[in-house]
Amino acid sequence: MVRKLTAAAALATLTVSCAPPTQTPMKVRALVLSSNGEYAPTEVELKTITDIVAMEGTVLKVIGSAHIRMDSQDPEANAAQTDEAYLRAVLKDTGRPVTASFNTDTAGVLWPADFHTWNLVTTYYNLERAWEYFTTIAEVKQADLPQTMAYYFPSFVIADESDEPVKDNALFFSPVKGFLLLPFEKIQKAPMALNASILTHEYAHLVFNRRVYGGRGVPDPIRYWSLDGNTPGLNVMKSLDEGLADFHAYVASCQTSYGCNTRVLATSEEGELEASRDLSKNWCMSRELYSQLYGGGFNSTFRGREYQVGTILASALYRASTSAADRQVLARAVVAAYSDSDPLKPGLAQLASASLDNQAKFTLGVAARSIVRHIPRGNVTLKNAVCTNFATYLQIPIAEMTGTDEDSCPESTTTTSACPSIYTP
Repeated sequence: MVRKLTAAAALATLTVSCAPPTQTPMKVRALVLSSNGEYAPTEVELKTITDIVAMEGTVLKVIGSAHIRMDSQDPEANAAQTDEAYLRAVLKDTGRPVTASFNTDTAGVLWPADFHTWNLVTTYYNLERAWEYFTTIAEVKQADLPQTMAYYFPSFVIADESDEPVKDNALFFSPVKGFLLLPFEKIQKAPMALNASILTHEYAHLVFNRRVYGGRGVPDPIRYWSLDGNTPGLNVMKSLDEGLADFHAYVASCQTSYGCNTRVLATSEEGELEASRDLSKNWCMSRELYSQLYGGGFNSTFRGREYQVGTILASALYRASTSAADRQVLARAVVAAYSDSDPLKPGLAQLASASLDNQAKFTLGVAARSIVRHIPRGNVTLKNAVCTNFATYLQIPIAEMTGTDEDSCPESTTTTSACPSIYTP
């Protein structure tokens, strides 16, 4: 598909312009998912770009040819006492600026001259839109989301698993405090860098890291909780991170020409993997998954299941927010719940910090109650829907989400018949 689109773009009337001057906003063509479900060269504006050739702006700085290596036997990494020291240890080659190449049409719009430039422009555009979503719809202050590094086609090795670089992925990687846009090899559909929902999901991880973890490369909950055999608090936290990222990707997609997208992996993945993340399906917590959530170890039996729990969470939020207004209110409530020093409605950051010595105290119910408490009191119908869905789909005991304060779930909260109870013999 990408090759076909690039060939079609070459048929337009263009004039060569290897190093066009950067203006703000910059009119350029990117590969954007259209309403018919196909990626097409589309005129867009890059609103924050400051160097179109190096693909750098206030939102993103793209770096190529970096080498990142994670190795549990690396003495420099093991000796690191600070985030900065750990970053230096794993970033074996810091890379160098990329060079994008363009042609200019008669209207002055830039057209990428090669595949990598199409990929780079679309990446910047998608992450810029994600930044715009969080700073407008979700009301995160722009100052809290400064320029982030994006490592384009780096060599990323996880030595404990293989000496071969990882491919076919795009991720926010907290140890280097940036995005990794990895080379693709087996993906036969749209590369992940072109997929706006996937990149919004990854940008949501950045926001979660900044607000819940204070921007740490190796956050304290992960550092301390991963040392235990059974990791209920870590399992819950990782599930929250994945599920809330999917919910944000869904809400952000409703602002696009394609429209609301309940399948974050669509157009890049297919089959069972794509279907397993479809928020419109009826996902229910099972006894076995619940048992693993609170009795499994993240480094052993629970690994990978955070996506299952996360999908149930995201689907519950999706079903509760049936209008554009509700989606906006709930997106803001979720982000507000990431960090709040108010002792009457502490955020996830504060709840996790208070549970560092006993991760069993950080439960799905405790986290859910924090989200509910940040839904404005005037949105009674939305609050009740979220409470009902949390109790029904995630099987959270209602008693864990209710309280004497009017911000918690009401005592009248009930479940529906959408999911069978895991507590019934």
